[in-house]
Amino acid sequence: MADFELFLHDLEMIRSSGPLVLNITNVVVANITANALLALGGSPLMSHAEEEAAELTGISHALVVNIGTLNQPDIRAMHTAWAYAANRGIPVVFDPVGAGASALRTATSLSLLDAHRPAIIRGNGSEVLTLAGESGEAKGVDSTRSADAARNGALALARERGCVVCVSGESDMVTDGVRECRVFGGHVLMPRVTGLGCTATIVCAAFAAVNPDPFEATIHGMACMAMAGSIAGARAAGPGTMQLHFLDALHGLDADSAQRLFRIEMM
Repeated sequence: MADFELFLHDLEMIRSSGPLVLNITNVVVANITANALLALGGSPLMSHAEEEAAELTGISHALVVNIGTLNQPDIRAMHTAWAYAANRGIPVVFDPVGAGASALRTATSLSLLDAHRPAIIRGNGSEVLTLAGESGEAKGVDSTRSADAARNGALALARERGCVVCVSGESDMVTDGVRECRVFGGHVLMPRVTGLGCTATIVCAAFAAVNPDPFEATIHGMACMAMAGSIAGARAAGPGTMQLHFLDALHGLDADSAQRLFRIEMM
């Protein structure tokens, strides 16, 4: 199948099977990411409890580990859930929110990656460069580095960790260290809505739940985000209505609008 047909196949698989995605995520984004997954057709499960981490991972089709609001109990739950996912072959998508902004965020990200292998790392340019051992120059949880600036770091990180790395930006870069793709689209209002980066992580997890190739799954997840962002941006008056229209765009994305907006380029 062609790239676009593969995307439509994965989107239909999500909508027909409703994959359950466990999220150990941050308190800022839990609502929008859960609603985005529901709008897409998946099923969100949000939990931070170490005591149930293994049990809930066991019934899930993918796991998101997001370090946006860190504390020690959450870190223990992340390790527990991730280890269980590895034993069961459940794909894990890691979002190193703010890596490089503080010693705790950087050390936690590296500790998790040293202990476990993700299917996908999705972050901004500063976060990816930090994990690659370079200076990411993060501005809090925001990036000061573009996907282009982070390209070499992303390639190195993907090879070192044996996973797919996605760098979000004006265009998104996806690589497994050998293959490389750019995803185009979106809208300038997207960075003005809290949680859309983290939403990209859960959308990639939904696609990873139905596609065994993390590289393809990540491309499809980011393309979905870009297309929904383009549709929402054309309707929105500002960041508030951008969020509203984005959820509707995810829910209503169909073959006709997707064919018009699906823009990827293999490098």
